[in-house]
Parts: sequence; C-alpha cells; structure tokens
Amino acid sequence: MIEEDFYATIKFKSGEEIFSKVSCSEEEDRTFLLLDNPVTIEKVKNKGSIYGYKFEPWLKTTKEDLLIINLEDVLTLVESKDVETIAMHQTFSDQNQYNDTKQKKLNRKMGYISTINEAKESLEKLFNDT
Repeated sequence: MIEEDFYATIKFKSGEEIFSKVSCSEEEDRTFLLLDNPVTIEKVKNKGSIYGYKFEPWLKTTKEDLLIINLEDVLTLVESKDVETIAMHQTFSDQNQYNDTKQKKLNRKMGYISTINEAKESLEKLFNDT
C-alpha cells in the first residue's frame, strides 16, 4: 500500500479523467482515495500551432479542496512525475485558495438586496402592471 501523497491521473469507470494530489485510506474492507484539489485538464490551441492547458476544478459547485472517492469507481490510476503538470496544479490550487479567501460579501452598492418574498412581490407587481 502506498503511504505517501503523490500526484496522479485518475481515469474513472465512467470515462472521466482528472488530475490530483492523492493519498490512500483504508477502512474495514474498503480503500478510499483522498483527492486534494482534483482538476480536469484540457489541451487548448492558441494562435497558430501553440498549445496550452486549461485547468478547471473537477467539481464546480463546491469550494471543498479535499474529496473522498471509492477506489472501486476507478478504472486506472497513474502516478505522475511530470514536473510541469504538478507545478501547474500547485499554482492553480494556490490561486483557488487565494480567490476563496478574497471573496467579497454582498452589499447594497453591488445591487439591490431583498428577501425572496420582497422580490416575488416586486416581480408580480411589474408583471401585473404590464
């Protein structure tokens, strides 16, 4: 069993492919993978024949950076020694954490703030007036 954290590309049985820092955990008769900031990587073409890579969070509706998956859902897992990809993942993770701590709170200067009931009444009034 692998005891240290490592970077890996993970291909799921569903066909999805992600890149993440990985550690393993065993509980009873099951093995879980702990994923630190899992991302999808897409190769994109820039001007001419220059290519780059686009990193996006694997799950876009959560701000959690540590996710747990069941090893049974994994088709294959390949440890990565690619220094460039690892460095890009670390930079992406650092920027993501910085942006999360920098998020602004809503205030009246950003727009009108109301309750759902107030907004509903206002929209109904606009609708009925037309």
